[in-house]
Amino acid sequence: MQIGRRIYYDIATGNVIVDTGERLGNVVETTVEQDFAAYAALAERVPETVGHIQLDYGQFSQDFAECDGYRINPETQDIEFAYPDPSDPEPEEPVYQEPLSEKVARLEQEDITNKLALAELHALILQGGGQGG
Repeated sequence: MQIGRRIYYDIATGNVIVDTGERLGNVVETTVEQDFAAYAALAERVPETVGHIQLDYGQFSQDFAECDGYRINPETQDIEFAYPDPSDPEPEEPVYQEPLSEKVARLEQEDITNKLALAELHALILQGGGQGG
């Protein structure tokens, strides 16, 4: 069985409180209530001040491997990552952004869409056959 990580965060700030990590093999998925009983960082919190997201197994694995940190955007409840910047190895504040894996996938899709549009435009121009007006 494969269980993705569950990330608990402060709903006011988006700061991560507990990341359960991914589990693989002979494992059992826990409930939110079980996690609050098992993790001291959650047990000491008022449950209404804590949000959580459940990720699929392997979801954002490359982003987690390459990031300097992550948080949950308190407004959108989306995960955001801070990545190392070679030009500024010790930034004062982390810059959180959407997962690069999603950004790359979106840009690749936009690139394909643009190429198709250009090919259609080129075909229309060729169909015109130089008939000027």
